[in-house]
Amino acid sequence: MNTPTIPGAVALRRLALLGVLLGLVVIVMGAWVRLTDAGLGCPDWPTCYGHVTPDAAARVPGQIESYDPGWSFDSGKAWREMIHRYAATSLGFVIVLITAITLAYRRERPLAPSFAIALLVIVLLQGALGAFTVWWLVKPLVVVLHLIGGLTTVGMLSWTWLTLRRSTGVVQPAPGATRTPALDGARRAAVIATVIVAFQIMLGGWTSSNYAAVSCPDLPTCQNQWWPKDMDFSEAFVLWRGLDINYTGGVLEHPARVAIHFTHRLGAIIATLAVFWAALLTLRSAPTTLVRRAALWPLAALGLQLSIAIAMILEAFPLSLAAGHNGGAALLLLSLLLLNRRLREA
Repeated sequence: MNTPTIPGAVALRRLALLGVLLGLVVIVMGAWVRLTDAGLGCPDWPTCYGHVTPDAAARVPGQIESYDPGWSFDSGKAWREMIHRYAATSLGFVIVLITAITLAYRRERPLAPSFAIALLVIVLLQGALGAFTVWWLVKPLVVVLHLIGGLTTVGMLSWTWLTLRRSTGVVQPAPGATRTPALDGARRAAVIATVIVAFQIMLGGWTSSNYAAVSCPDLPTCQNQWWPKDMDFSEAFVLWRGLDINYTGGVLEHPARVAIHFTHRLGAIIATLAVFWAALLTLRSAPTTLVRRAALWPLAALGLQLSIAIAMILEAFPLSLAAGHNGGAALLLLSLLLLNRRLREA
């Protein structure tokens, strides 16, 4: 027997899927912009030298020079930054539609209005963080917060899409979650793995925004040592260093960058063990094939992410792999959300 479709649920589910795809594009493009030092390709926000496109600004005599006589205009960097902004704006528009539809059908409740409003607030905060990223000259703390906001947005859109599978009749309602010690243990492990991976992604953002990725060019050692002696943890994780500092290219000395990179590697080991443990418990206790399959997705995403990380080091950090590493992190997080959702429904 098919479940009646709640009004508005089909449109919301499609918009949520579109939002997830757009969000992944924005995250990878954001990494591309940062890694090519294009984060300050436009010195203002939301325009670029006061115009919608860099070319429009370049056609006005004296327009670029009026912002800063010493500012070096690079059309390629400016376009990369603006294309990223266009994509982020499109994602914001999708979320506005989701919120509007949710409020229009608030009596039928295809989606909790509070959830939709929270999603809208987060994307508005994302816009503000995008502005501060430019105004505060790509300060690492703001860059990491911007990454967290982007992943939170994509995660909430993914959760929306998964939740609306029942509202649209794609899957039948479960009679209730199965309560067994083994399955409850798998649920706890999945939540813990998700939290650990989220922290690891934040640490990866800190590594990238401080230009510490190339500080350990060898593998499996770092600086040809299992525990590098030349590490400065006291400077590595200082969150606030004041304003009016241009962080393009990084401002930390080499020992601090090594400490950041090495910590990220240690975090990767912990995250790998957590994901394996959650997947193993799920495979051992899952009552259905659907749930067991969900446990395979984090393992596949983890394998992809580790392969990209290893290839990055072996190939001397090519830009395509470095940007893909961000996308891989997002896919790993989404796969863990899928696992959590399936375990809740089991």
